[in-house]
Amino acid sequence: MAMNYFHQLCCRSSMWERTSATRIVPWALNGLDLGDRALEIGPGYGANVRTLRSRVPDLTGLEIDPALAARLRDRQADHLRVLEGDGTAMPLPDKDFSSVVCFTMLHHVPSLAQQDDLFAEAFRVLTPGGVFAGSDGLDRLVFRLMHLGDTCVPVPPATLTARLTRAGFADIEIETAATMFRFRARRPQPK
Repeated sequence: MAMNYFHQLCCRSSMWERTSATRIVPWALNGLDLGDRALEIGPGYGANVRTLRSRVPDLTGLEIDPALAARLRDRQADHLRVLEGDGTAMPLPDKDFSSVVCFTMLHHVPSLAQQDDLFAEAFRVLTPGGVFAGSDGLDRLVFRLMHLGDTCVPVPPATLTARLTRAGFADIEIETAATMFRFRARRPQPK
């Protein structure tokens, strides 16, 4: 995953943390219960940690970038358990989390196939009835300009229901807004 310098500055800014805390996370998770044990894939600089921690008693972050994982451990150790690892091959047991979330990071996964691997892994680590939810940006000119020099593979919302269904999810909802979309899906309960 590569991020240009402007993007790095933005993602670690207090302005981004406020935007995430007041707009992105509340919209993406509106009406959802995360249960008692949540996993955030790709917490990056930690913009969502405090907001998520106010919603769930036990929060784990899985971060692929070793420097960001170390930074999270230094700055957020009281709020989440930080693991270094890849969301496409999670070093986690099956059915361990009541919810899995990710915000504005799916487009940094280098290919559609690897995004599908991440969806399959999110399904694997969820308990039956658990929710997978989050948001990502829409493929627009400003979005592309912000990501010049980044790894940027936008997720087409129109294909997401089919992709999440293939991963095993049910009760899938996709909603688009002006610059982003949100998604939510559940791992079905056994019959």
